Amino acid sequence: MSPSPAPFVWYELMTSDSAAAEKFYKDVVGWKAQDMSQGDMKYTGLLAQDTPVAGLMTLPKDACDAGAKPGWTGYIGVDDVDATAARVSKAGGKIHAPPTDIANVGRFAMVADPQGTAFCLFKPTIDMPRPAADPNKPGIVGWHELYAVDGEKAFAFYADLFGWTKAEAMDMGAMGVYQLFAAGGAPIGGMMTKPPGVPLSFWNYYFQVDGIGAAMERLKAGGGSVINGPMEVPGGNWIVQGLDPQGAMFSLVSAHA
Repeated sequence: MSPSPAPFVWYELMTSDSAAAEKFYKDVVGWKAQDMSQGDMKYTGLLAQDTPVAGLMTLPKDACDAGAKPGWTGYIGVDDVDATAARVSKAGGKIHAPPTDIANVGRFAMVADPQGTAFCLFKPTIDMPRPAADPNKPGIVGWHELYAVDGEKAFAFYADLFGWTKAEAMDMGAMGVYQLFAAGGAPIGGMMTKPPGVPLSFWNYYFQVDGIGAAMERLKAGGGSVINGPMEVPGGNWIVQGLDPQGAMFSLVSAHA
């Protein structure tokens, strides 16, 4: 098990139109943008309160040709990318991109858990300040949600790999159990067995906004679509789940309706 619980440290959107996606998320979430390109690779950083929290880039042509679609990926911070990737493989997961160095940034690997859900491992070589959790600050990633093929088995995998611990378990009746989890503090997300109508397991990320109603209107005005919501969830927060104009799923959360 990891010596200390491993947190999410970065979020990345691979998209078919980076310029359009940048404008959409700046308008909807309130992020600022910063050029973080390296050489010929164009990369845009997304900032909350002047702190980089996420990035976006255009899907490579070979990935598109292979059937890749726009989507968000979370990066989980680890002490040793190579050793953790090996443990993913040993546990029945897959290595989609082997451990690789990003010049002057860090080392990463793209992997998938045994149920096929993709995420990245990351160890930075530079200081990466993370904004403190604050439900009233737009732009912070406020929640992480896993729709798994088997929620209990998924939790066991992530708990062993990253030291995550169970928090409250919420019985949702016919939808099953929604298991909150923590990474050394307050809960940072929840896991559940996906509904039968959801074809694949996936991670869903919730971006904090100033008010859910106003943000939903910005989402629709910017060409996105609402999948679910707005709705109030236990604890008093409000959420909306949607698709951006390029088809990537994301969610919004706010303490205010």
